[in-house]
Amino acid sequence: MTYDVRNNTDESRYETTIDGEVAVAEYHREGNRITFTHTIVPEKLEGRGIAGAIVKKALDDAKAEGLEVVPQCGYVSAYIKRHPEYAELVHP
Repeated sequence: MTYDVRNNTDESRYETTIDGEVAVAEYHREGNRITFTHTIVPEKLEGRGIAGAIVKKALDDAKAEGLEVVPQCGYVSAYIKRHPEYAELVHP
């Protein structure tokens, strides 16, 4: 399934709205570094691959912008481990 994921820079989060519910990957950006702090999917939306779609979009954008990624969020960290093509983005 494809989701309309957008970067809401005013709220410092990637988000998508489905059935009136908002799922997000929150971040903090400083210079060329982006730190992902939380990924939240409402319970009624769980199991649809929404978190993965949001994180993929966020990491694709980080890669395109040449950003260093700090995965403080456990979900983002696990996603990168499952998708090693993003490992090069991780800041030590």
